[in-house]
Amino acid sequence: MADSQWWNAPRRGVTLGCLSVVLVAVPTFACCCGAMGLLLEARAQAGPGSAAATDSVRAFMRTVAHDVTRDGPTAWLKFFDDSPAFFMAVNGAMAFPDPSAARNGTQKFADTNRSVELKWGDDLRVDPLAPGLAVVGATWHEVQVDKSGRRTAEGGYFTAVLERKQGRWRFRDAHWSSPVDATVAQ
Repeated sequence: MADSQWWNAPRRGVTLGCLSVVLVAVPTFACCCGAMGLLLEARAQAGPGSAAATDSVRAFMRTVAHDVTRDGPTAWLKFFDDSPAFFMAVNGAMAFPDPSAARNGTQKFADTNRSVELKWGDDLRVDPLAPGLAVVGATWHEVQVDKSGRRTAEGGYFTAVLERKQGRWRFRDAHWSSPVDATVAQ
């Protein structure tokens, strides 16, 4: 009997120890699974492939082109994120490293131009990355008329990261590119 009691004592200890681990692990696992389920549900509603996010970004891009064409270059300023995260590059070079440079540079550009007509191509691509975050890409065409009446037409490809803050989309960063030669654009 002494041998039997020796054998059963550690076994009961192990069983109670295992039971304690299970009693702690099961609720923890259930909570994690529940949180993961909520995260996946939120991502499905507003993340990649979200029709509502895509439609919202497309509407934003139409508004940008409309307002820049109607109000001129300074209209851009209401669409740029004003946080330190914002930057803009043009043809592979940093044009505006921060919001302050964007404000100053846009104002200088507006001082030399009477009007700008901006059009996005029909190839506008929207890639919702997460709730409130998306990437856009599109061809663009712009006709600028300077203060003397001289017209300049340009075009190329535009990409940007958009972030939704306070109920509105903003450009978090942007990159404009123009073809180096005519054969690249074809």
